[in-house]
Amino acid sequence: MYDPKSSKAEEFICHEEILASMEYAEKNKNNLQLIDEILEKARLRKGLSHREAAVLLDCNIPEKNAEIYALAEQIKKDFYGNRIVLFAPLYLSNYCVNGCVYCPYHAKNKHIPRKKMTQEEIRKEVIALQDMGHKRLALEAGEDPVNNPIEYILESIKTIYGIKHKNGAIRRVNVNIAATTVENYRKLHEAGIGTYILFQETYNKESYEKLHPTGPKHNYTWHTEAMDRAMAGGIDDVGLGVLFGLESYRYEFSGILMHAEHLEAAFGVGPHTISVPRIRRADDIDPDAFDNGIDDDTFAKIVACIRIAVPYTGMIVSTRESQKTRERVLHLGISQISGGSKTSVGGYSEPEPEDESSAQFDISDKRTLDEVIKWLMEMGYIPSFCTACYREGRTGDRFMELCKSKQIQNCCHPNALMTLKEYLVDYASPETRAIGEKLIQSELGSIPKEKVKEVVIDRLGKIEDGKRDFYF
Repeated sequence: MYDPKSSKAEEFICHEEILASMEYAEKNKNNLQLIDEILEKARLRKGLSHREAAVLLDCNIPEKNAEIYALAEQIKKDFYGNRIVLFAPLYLSNYCVNGCVYCPYHAKNKHIPRKKMTQEEIRKEVIALQDMGHKRLALEAGEDPVNNPIEYILESIKTIYGIKHKNGAIRRVNVNIAATTVENYRKLHEAGIGTYILFQETYNKESYEKLHPTGPKHNYTWHTEAMDRAMAGGIDDVGLGVLFGLESYRYEFSGILMHAEHLEAAFGVGPHTISVPRIRRADDIDPDAFDNGIDDDTFAKIVACIRIAVPYTGMIVSTRESQKTRERVLHLGISQISGGSKTSVGGYSEPEPEDESSAQFDISDKRTLDEVIKWLMEMGYIPSFCTACYREGRTGDRFMELCKSKQIQNCCHPNALMTLKEYLVDYASPETRAIGEKLIQSELGSIPKEKVKEVVIDRLGKIEDGKRDFYF
Protein backbone atom coordinates (compact mmCIF):
# COMPACT_ATOMS: atom_id res chain seq x y z
CA MET A 1 0.00 0.00 0.00
CA TYR A 2 1.26 3.50 -0.86
CA ASP A 3 2.49 5.32 2.24
CA PRO A 4 4.64 8.41 1.67
CA LYS A 5 5.65 8.47 5.36
CA SER A 6 6.89 4.89 5.31
CA SER A 7 10.63 4.18 5.53
CA LYS A 8 10.23 1.15 3.23
CA ALA A 9 11.10 1.69 -0.42
CA GLU A 10 8.27 -0.42 -1.80
CA GLU A 11 5.71 1.52 0.23
CA PHE A 12 6.79 5.09 -0.56
CA ILE A 13 7.53 4.07 -4.18
CA CYS A 14 4.48 1.87 -4.62
CA HIS A 15 4.34 0.00 -7.94
CA GLU A 16 0.57 -0.44 -7.80
CA GLU A 17 0.04 3.25 -7.07
CA ILE A 18 2.22 4.25 -10.03
CA LEU A 19 0.24 1.97 -12.35
CA ALA A 20 -3.03 3.35 -10.97
CA SER A 21 -1.79 6.91 -11.48
CA MET A 22 -0.81 6.17 -15.06
CA GLU A 23 -4.25 4.66 -15.71
CA TYR A 24 -5.95 7.64 -14.07
CA ALA A 25 -3.93 10.07 -16.20
CA GLU A 26 -4.70 8.16 -19.39
CA LYS A 27 -8.44 8.23 -18.64
CA ASN A 28 -8.43 11.93 -17.80
CA LYS A 29 -5.98 13.39 -20.31
CA ASN A 30 -8.88 15.06 -22.15
CA ASN A 31 -10.97 15.83 -19.07
CA LEU A 32 -11.13 19.59 -19.49
CA GLN A 33 -12.83 20.27 -16.17
CA LEU A 34 -10.31 18.23 -14.18
CA ILE A 35 -7.35 19.73 -16.03
CA ASP A 36 -8.63 23.23 -15.29
CA GLU A 37 -9.04 22.33 -11.61
CA ILE A 38 -5.49 20.99 -11.46
CA LEU A 39 -4.09 24.07 -13.19
CA GLU A 40 -6.02 26.29 -10.78
CA LYS A 41 -4.44 24.45 -7.85
CA ALA A 42 -1.02 24.71 -9.51
CA ARG A 43 -1.37 28.49 -9.73
CA LEU A 44 -1.30 28.60 -5.92
CA ARG A 45 2.42 27.67 -6.19
CA LYS A 46 2.04 24.94 -3.55
CA GLY A 47 2.74 22.03 -5.87
CA LEU A 48 0.73 19.05 -7.07
CA SER A 49 0.42 15.39 -6.16
CA HIS A 50 2.05 12.83 -8.43
CA ARG A 51 -1.38 11.79 -9.70
CA GLU A 52 -2.47 15.35 -10.53
CA ALA A 53 0.84 16.04 -12.28
CA ALA A 54 0.49 12.81 -14.27
CA VAL A 55 -2.76 14.13 -15.75
CA LEU A 56 -0.99 17.30 -16.93
CA LEU A 57 1.85 15.24 -18.39
CA ASP A 58 -0.61 13.12 -20.42
CA CYS A 59 -2.80 16.07 -21.43
CA ASN A 60 -2.88 16.40 -25.23
CA ILE A 61 -5.15 19.44 -25.54
CA PRO A 62 -3.00 22.05 -27.34
CA GLU A 63 -4.39 25.14 -25.59
CA LYS A 64 -4.03 23.49 -22.17
CA ASN A 65 -0.47 22.46 -22.96
CA ALA A 66 0.24 26.09 -23.80
CA GLU A 67 -1.11 27.00 -20.33
CA ILE A 68 1.10 24.35 -18.74
CA TYR A 69 4.23 25.72 -20.40
CA ALA A 70 3.35 29.32 -19.54
CA LEU A 71 2.66 28.41 -15.92
CA ALA A 72 5.90 26.47 -15.61
CA GLU A 73 7.87 29.43 -16.93
CA GLN A 74 6.14 31.82 -14.53
CA ILE A 75 6.66 29.54 -11.52
CA LYS A 76 10.34 29.25 -12.40
CA LYS A 77 10.58 33.07 -12.45
CA ASP A 78 8.64 33.40 -9.19
CA PHE A 79 10.92 31.05 -7.26
CA TYR A 80 14.28 31.42 -9.00
CA GLY A 81 14.04 34.65 -10.95
CA ASN A 82 16.28 34.85 -14.01
CA ARG A 83 19.29 33.28 -12.27
CA ILE A 84 21.02 30.15 -13.56
CA VAL A 85 23.53 28.45 -11.26
CA LEU A 86 26.70 27.07 -12.90
CA PHE A 87 28.67 23.99 -11.87
CA ALA A 88 31.06 21.40 -13.30
CA PRO A 89 31.38 17.65 -12.70
CA LEU A 90 34.72 16.26 -11.51
CA TYR A 91 35.21 12.53 -12.02
CA LEU A 92 37.66 11.14 -9.46
CA SER A 93 37.68 7.50 -10.55
CA ASN A 94 35.91 5.16 -12.96
CA TYR A 95 36.75 1.96 -11.13
CA CYS A 96 33.43 0.24 -10.47
CA VAL A 97 32.26 -3.19 -9.32
CA ASN A 98 28.68 -2.88 -10.56
CA GLY A 99 27.24 -4.38 -13.71
CA CYS A 100 24.94 -1.52 -14.80
CA VAL A 101 24.07 -2.28 -18.43
CA TYR A 102 23.65 1.41 -19.43
CA CYS A 103 27.00 2.67 -18.07
CA PRO A 104 30.43 2.11 -19.67
CA TYR A 105 32.01 1.87 -16.21
CA HIS A 106 30.36 -1.54 -15.70
CA ALA A 107 32.71 -4.17 -14.31
CA LYS A 108 32.70 -6.36 -17.45
CA ASN A 109 34.01 -3.54 -19.67
CA LYS A 110 37.65 -4.60 -20.07
CA HIS A 111 38.72 -2.10 -22.74
CA ILE A 112 37.82 1.24 -21.19
CA PRO A 113 40.89 2.73 -19.47
CA ARG A 114 40.46 2.54 -15.70
CA LYS A 115 41.70 5.65 -13.96
CA LYS A 116 41.83 7.00 -10.43
CA MET A 117 43.25 10.42 -9.77
CA THR A 118 45.89 11.01 -7.15
CA GLN A 119 45.50 14.01 -4.85
CA GLU A 120 48.10 15.87 -6.91
CA GLU A 121 46.16 15.12 -10.10
CA ILE A 122 42.98 16.33 -8.39
CA ARG A 123 44.82 19.51 -7.44
CA LYS A 124 45.78 20.16 -11.08
CA GLU A 125 42.21 19.51 -12.26
CA VAL A 126 40.73 21.83 -9.63
CA ILE A 127 43.18 24.62 -10.50
CA ALA A 128 42.15 24.24 -14.16
CA LEU A 129 38.48 24.47 -13.13
CA GLN A 130 39.19 27.51 -10.96
CA ASP A 131 41.00 29.14 -13.88
CA MET A 132 37.83 28.67 -15.93
CA GLY A 133 35.85 30.46 -13.19
CA HIS A 134 34.03 27.58 -11.50
CA LYS A 135 33.13 27.81 -7.81
CA ARG A 136 30.91 24.72 -7.46
CA LEU A 137 31.77 21.11 -8.30
CA ALA A 138 29.87 17.83 -8.40
CA LEU A 139 32.18 14.96 -7.44
CA GLU A 140 31.61 11.68 -9.28
CA ALA A 141 33.12 8.25 -8.67
CA GLY A 142 32.31 4.65 -9.49
CA GLU A 143 31.40 2.23 -6.71
CA ASP A 144 34.47 0.26 -5.71
CA PRO A 145 35.19 -0.34 -2.02
CA VAL A 146 38.86 -1.08 -2.72
CA ASN A 147 39.73 1.70 -5.15
CA ASN A 148 37.16 4.32 -4.09
CA PRO A 149 36.59 3.89 -0.34
CA ILE A 150 34.92 6.67 1.61
CA GLU A 151 38.35 7.69 2.93
CA TYR A 152 39.46 8.49 -0.63
CA ILE A 153 36.35 10.61 -1.24
CA LEU A 154 36.86 12.49 2.05
CA GLU A 155 40.53 13.10 1.33
CA SER A 156 39.61 14.41 -2.12
CA ILE A 157 37.04 16.81 -0.66
CA LYS A 158 39.63 18.12 1.80
CA THR A 159 42.10 18.61 -1.06
CA ILE A 160 39.57 20.50 -3.16
CA TYR A 161 38.50 22.85 -0.39
CA GLY A 162 42.15 23.54 0.43
CA ILE A 163 43.14 24.80 -3.02
CA LYS A 164 43.33 28.57 -3.43
CA HIS A 165 44.83 29.63 -6.76
CA LYS A 166 45.00 33.31 -7.69
CA ASN A 167 41.39 34.44 -7.09
CA GLY A 168 40.03 30.93 -7.52
CA ALA A 169 38.34 28.82 -4.87
CA ILE A 170 35.84 25.97 -4.90
CA ARG A 171 33.23 27.09 -2.40
CA ARG A 172 30.83 24.17 -2.62
CA VAL A 173 31.44 20.48 -3.32
CA ASN A 174 28.36 18.42 -4.10
CA VAL A 175 28.83 14.65 -4.09
CA ASN A 176 27.38 11.99 -6.38
CA ILE A 177 28.58 8.61 -5.11
CA ALA A 178 26.93 5.25 -4.54
CA ALA A 179 24.42 4.59 -1.79
CA THR A 180 26.22 4.13 1.51
CA THR A 181 25.72 3.92 5.27
CA VAL A 182 24.42 6.50 7.74
CA GLU A 183 27.92 6.60 9.24
CA ASN A 184 29.48 7.45 5.89
CA TYR A 185 26.84 10.07 5.15
CA ARG A 186 27.66 11.62 8.52
CA LYS A 187 31.33 11.74 7.49
CA LEU A 188 30.40 13.46 4.22
CA HIS A 189 28.30 15.97 6.14
CA GLU A 190 31.18 16.68 8.52
CA ALA A 191 33.48 17.16 5.50
CA GLY A 192 31.30 20.10 4.47
CA ILE A 193 29.62 18.82 1.33
CA GLY A 194 26.73 20.71 -0.20
CA THR A 195 24.13 18.43 -1.78
CA TYR A 196 24.27 14.64 -1.84
CA ILE A 197 23.09 13.50 -5.26
CA LEU A 198 22.03 9.99 -6.22
CA PHE A 199 20.11 9.06 -9.35
CA GLN A 200 17.59 6.26 -9.01
CA GLU A 201 18.08 5.41 -12.72
CA THR A 202 14.64 3.73 -12.69
CA TYR A 203 11.94 3.42 -10.03
CA ASN A 204 10.55 0.22 -11.56
CA LYS A 205 11.96 -2.48 -9.30
CA GLU A 206 11.74 -5.28 -11.87
CA SER A 207 13.49 -3.17 -14.51
CA TYR A 208 15.98 -1.87 -11.93
CA GLU A 209 17.14 -5.36 -11.02
CA LYS A 210 17.55 -6.32 -14.69
CA LEU A 211 19.50 -3.14 -15.45
CA HIS A 212 21.75 -3.76 -12.42
CA PRO A 213 22.37 -7.52 -12.68
CA THR A 214 25.49 -7.64 -10.50
CA GLY A 215 27.21 -5.65 -7.78
CA PRO A 216 25.92 -3.88 -4.66
CA LYS A 217 23.80 -1.53 -6.78
CA HIS A 218 21.60 -4.54 -7.64
CA ASN A 219 19.90 -4.06 -4.25
CA TYR A 220 16.88 -1.90 -5.10
CA THR A 221 15.86 -1.33 -1.49
CA TRP A 222 19.34 -0.25 -0.35
CA HIS A 223 19.61 2.17 -3.23
CA THR A 224 16.10 3.62 -3.03
CA GLU A 225 16.28 4.22 0.72
CA ALA A 226 19.66 5.98 0.47
CA MET A 227 18.21 9.48 0.85
CA ASP A 228 16.61 8.48 4.16
CA ARG A 229 20.02 7.37 5.45
CA ALA A 230 21.60 10.59 4.14
CA MET A 231 19.04 12.60 6.07
CA ALA A 232 19.74 10.50 9.17
CA GLY A 233 23.42 11.30 8.69
CA GLY A 234 22.75 15.04 8.81
CA ILE A 235 22.68 15.79 5.08
CA ASP A 236 19.50 17.81 4.58
CA ASP A 237 20.10 18.83 0.96
CA VAL A 238 19.64 15.85 -1.35
CA GLY A 239 19.26 15.60 -5.11
CA LEU A 240 17.06 13.11 -6.98
CA GLY A 241 17.16 12.01 -10.61
CA VAL A 242 16.22 9.27 -13.05
CA LEU A 243 17.87 8.29 -16.32
CA PHE A 244 15.12 8.80 -18.86
CA GLY A 245 15.14 6.15 -21.57
CA LEU A 246 15.55 3.07 -19.40
CA GLU A 247 11.87 2.66 -18.47
CA SER A 248 8.55 4.27 -19.45
CA TYR A 249 8.88 8.00 -18.87
CA ARG A 250 5.37 8.10 -17.42
CA TYR A 251 6.37 5.52 -14.80
CA GLU A 252 9.56 7.42 -13.90
CA PHE A 253 7.70 10.73 -13.71
CA SER A 254 5.31 9.42 -11.07
CA GLY A 255 8.13 7.65 -9.27
CA ILE A 256 10.32 10.69 -8.85
CA LEU A 257 7.40 12.82 -7.66
CA MET A 258 6.47 10.11 -5.14
CA HIS A 259 10.06 10.17 -3.89
CA ALA A 260 9.78 13.94 -3.44
CA GLU A 261 6.48 13.46 -1.59
CA HIS A 262 8.13 10.90 0.66
CA LEU A 263 10.97 13.25 1.64
CA GLU A 264 8.45 15.99 2.41
CA ALA A 265 6.22 13.64 4.43
CA ALA A 266 9.01 11.88 6.34
CA PHE A 267 11.47 14.72 6.88
CA GLY A 268 9.63 17.95 6.10
CA VAL A 269 12.23 18.72 3.42
CA GLY A 270 11.76 17.89 -0.25
CA PRO A 271 14.58 17.36 -2.72
CA HIS A 272 16.98 20.27 -3.07
CA THR A 273 17.39 19.35 -6.73
CA ILE A 274 15.86 17.09 -9.37
CA SER A 275 17.96 16.10 -12.40
CA VAL A 276 16.52 14.92 -15.71
CA PRO A 277 19.30 13.19 -17.70
CA ARG A 278 18.54 11.20 -20.84
CA ILE A 279 20.58 8.15 -21.78
CA ARG A 280 23.47 8.97 -24.12
CA ARG A 281 26.01 7.06 -26.22
CA ALA A 282 29.23 6.17 -24.39
CA ASP A 283 32.05 3.73 -25.18
CA ASP A 284 30.28 0.33 -25.47
CA ILE A 285 26.81 1.70 -24.65
CA ASP A 286 24.35 2.17 -27.51
CA PRO A 287 21.31 4.21 -26.42
CA ASP A 288 19.30 2.69 -29.28
CA ALA A 289 19.44 -0.61 -27.42
CA PHE A 290 16.97 0.84 -24.94
CA ASP A 291 13.43 1.20 -26.29
CA ASN A 292 12.11 3.87 -23.93
CA GLY A 293 13.85 6.90 -25.39
CA ILE A 294 11.96 10.19 -25.34
CA ASP A 295 11.87 12.93 -27.94
CA ASP A 296 12.58 16.61 -27.28
CA ASP A 297 8.90 17.57 -27.00
CA THR A 298 8.26 14.92 -24.36
CA PHE A 299 11.43 15.97 -22.53
CA ALA A 300 10.25 19.58 -22.44
CA LYS A 301 6.85 18.52 -21.13
CA ILE A 302 8.46 16.48 -18.34
CA VAL A 303 10.56 19.47 -17.25
CA ALA A 304 7.53 21.78 -17.24
CA CYS A 305 5.36 19.36 -15.25
CA ILE A 306 8.06 18.68 -12.64
CA ARG A 307 8.50 22.43 -12.21
CA ILE A 308 4.76 22.85 -11.61
CA ALA A 309 4.51 19.83 -9.31
CA VAL A 310 7.60 20.65 -7.20
CA PRO A 311 7.90 24.44 -7.56
CA TYR A 312 10.57 24.87 -4.87
CA THR A 313 13.14 22.40 -6.18
CA GLY A 314 16.21 23.28 -8.19
CA MET A 315 16.19 21.57 -11.57
CA ILE A 316 19.37 20.48 -13.33
CA VAL A 317 20.19 19.76 -16.95
CA SER A 318 23.73 18.84 -17.93
CA THR A 319 25.87 18.96 -21.07
CA ARG A 320 24.26 15.65 -22.08
CA GLU A 321 21.77 17.94 -23.80
CA SER A 322 22.48 20.16 -26.80
CA GLN A 323 22.53 23.95 -26.71
CA LYS A 324 19.16 24.01 -28.48
CA THR A 325 17.51 21.65 -25.99
CA ARG A 326 19.02 23.40 -22.99
CA GLU A 327 17.80 26.74 -24.26
CA ARG A 328 14.27 25.38 -24.53
CA VAL A 329 14.08 23.86 -21.05
CA LEU A 330 15.73 26.83 -19.35
CA HIS A 331 12.46 28.64 -19.93
CA LEU A 332 10.40 25.79 -18.51
CA GLY A 333 11.98 25.19 -15.14
CA ILE A 334 15.71 24.50 -15.24
CA SER A 335 17.69 26.51 -12.66
CA GLN A 336 21.13 24.85 -12.75
CA ILE A 337 23.36 23.79 -15.62
CA SER A 338 26.89 22.54 -16.08
CA GLY A 339 29.30 24.32 -18.38
CA GLY A 340 32.66 23.49 -19.96
CA SER A 341 32.23 19.95 -18.63
CA LYS A 342 34.38 16.84 -18.92
CA THR A 343 32.85 13.46 -18.11
CA SER A 344 36.17 11.63 -18.07
CA VAL A 345 38.58 11.04 -15.22
CA GLY A 346 40.82 14.02 -15.83
CA GLY A 347 40.77 16.19 -18.93
CA TYR A 348 40.44 19.68 -17.51
CA SER A 349 44.15 20.36 -16.99
CA GLU A 350 45.27 18.32 -20.01
CA PRO A 351 43.09 16.99 -22.85
CA GLU A 352 42.48 13.27 -22.69
CA PRO A 353 43.74 11.34 -25.77
CA GLU A 354 40.80 10.13 -27.86
CA ASP A 355 42.07 6.54 -27.83
CA GLU A 356 42.22 6.60 -24.03
CA SER A 357 38.77 8.03 -23.35
CA SER A 358 37.40 7.35 -19.87
CA ALA A 359 34.21 9.38 -20.42
CA GLN A 360 31.01 8.16 -18.77
CA PHE A 361 28.88 9.59 -21.60
CA ASP A 362 29.20 11.71 -24.73
CA ILE A 363 28.77 15.45 -24.26
CA SER A 364 26.35 17.26 -26.58
CA ASP A 365 27.08 20.84 -25.50
CA LYS A 366 30.86 21.22 -25.89
CA ARG A 367 31.10 25.00 -25.49
CA THR A 368 33.51 26.61 -23.06
CA LEU A 369 32.26 28.04 -19.79
CA ASP A 370 32.78 31.55 -21.14
CA GLU A 371 30.68 30.77 -24.20
CA VAL A 372 27.92 29.34 -22.00
CA ILE A 373 27.93 32.42 -19.75
CA LYS A 374 27.82 34.79 -22.71
CA TRP A 375 24.91 32.78 -24.18
CA LEU A 376 22.98 32.90 -20.90
CA MET A 377 23.41 36.66 -20.56
CA GLU A 378 22.37 37.29 -24.15
CA MET A 379 19.07 35.57 -23.25
CA GLY A 380 18.67 37.80 -20.18
CA TYR A 381 19.73 35.25 -17.55
CA ILE A 382 22.13 36.01 -14.69
CA PRO A 383 24.84 33.32 -14.50
CA SER A 384 25.34 32.68 -10.78
CA PHE A 385 28.26 31.14 -8.92
CA CYS A 386 26.66 31.79 -5.54
CA THR A 387 27.17 29.28 -2.70
CA ALA A 388 26.05 31.56 0.13
CA CYS A 389 23.03 29.57 1.33
CA TYR A 390 25.11 26.54 2.18
CA ARG A 391 27.81 28.55 3.93
CA GLU A 392 25.24 30.56 5.87
CA GLY A 393 23.39 27.43 6.98
CA ARG A 394 20.38 28.11 4.76
CA THR A 395 19.96 24.42 3.96
CA GLY A 396 17.25 21.83 4.42
CA ASP A 397 14.08 23.17 5.99
CA ARG A 398 15.58 26.67 6.38
CA PHE A 399 16.19 26.89 2.63
CA MET A 400 12.80 25.38 1.79
CA GLU A 401 10.98 27.81 4.06
CA LEU A 402 12.70 30.77 2.42
CA CYS A 403 12.26 29.35 -1.07
CA LYS A 404 8.58 28.47 -0.69
CA SER A 405 7.87 31.97 0.63
CA LYS A 406 9.93 33.40 -2.27
CA GLN A 407 12.06 35.30 0.25
CA ILE A 408 15.22 33.56 -0.93
CA GLN A 409 15.44 35.94 -3.88
CA ASN A 410 16.26 38.76 -1.46
CA CYS A 411 19.62 37.02 -1.01
CA CYS A 412 20.08 35.14 -4.27
CA HIS A 413 19.61 37.97 -6.74
CA PRO A 414 22.25 40.32 -5.25
CA ASN A 415 24.57 37.39 -4.53
CA ALA A 416 24.30 36.28 -8.16
CA LEU A 417 25.28 39.75 -9.36
CA MET A 418 28.33 39.84 -7.10
CA THR A 419 29.55 36.38 -8.14
CA LEU A 420 28.99 37.28 -11.78
CA LYS A 421 31.08 40.41 -11.24
CA GLU A 422 33.90 38.24 -9.87
CA TYR A 423 33.74 36.08 -12.98
CA LEU A 424 33.75 39.08 -15.31
CA VAL A 425 36.78 40.67 -13.64
CA ASP A 426 38.82 37.47 -13.22
CA TYR A 427 38.00 35.19 -16.13
CA ALA A 428 35.72 36.61 -18.83
CA SER A 429 36.68 37.39 -22.39
CA PRO A 430 36.40 41.11 -23.28
CA GLU A 431 33.16 40.54 -25.21
CA THR A 432 31.58 38.53 -22.39
CA ARG A 433 32.65 41.11 -19.82
CA ALA A 434 31.08 43.96 -21.80
CA ILE A 435 27.76 42.11 -21.98
CA GLY A 436 27.96 41.20 -18.30
CA GLU A 437 28.71 44.71 -17.05
CA LYS A 438 25.70 46.00 -18.95
CA LEU A 439 23.52 43.23 -17.51
CA ILE A 440 24.62 43.97 -13.93
CA GLN A 441 23.78 47.67 -14.30
CA SER A 442 20.37 46.74 -15.65
CA GLU A 443 19.71 44.21 -12.87
CA LEU A 444 20.63 46.62 -10.08
CA GLY A 445 17.31 48.31 -10.76
CA SER A 446 15.52 45.08 -9.86
CA ILE A 447 16.78 45.09 -6.26
CA PRO A 448 13.72 46.30 -4.32
CA LYS A 449 15.41 47.47 -1.10
CA GLU A 450 17.44 50.65 -1.53
CA LYS A 451 19.81 49.80 1.31
CA VAL A 452 20.60 46.41 -0.20
CA LYS A 453 21.18 48.05 -3.57
CA GLU A 454 23.63 50.51 -1.99
CA VAL A 455 25.56 47.67 -0.34
CA VAL A 456 25.71 45.72 -3.61
CA ILE A 457 26.99 48.75 -5.55
CA ASP A 458 29.66 49.30 -2.90
CA ARG A 459 30.73 45.65 -3.03
CA LEU A 460 30.82 45.61 -6.82
CA GLY A 461 33.33 48.44 -6.61
CA LYS A 462 35.39 46.51 -4.06
CA ILE A 463 35.41 43.47 -6.35
CA GLU A 464 36.75 45.70 -9.11
CA ASP A 465 39.51 46.72 -6.66
CA GLY A 466 40.49 43.12 -5.96
CA LYS A 467 38.40 42.00 -2.98
CA ARG A 468 36.37 38.79 -3.25
CA ASP A 469 33.65 36.59 -1.78
CA PHE A 470 30.93 39.00 -0.68
CA TYR A 471 27.49 37.60 0.01
CA PHE A 472 24.30 38.12 1.97
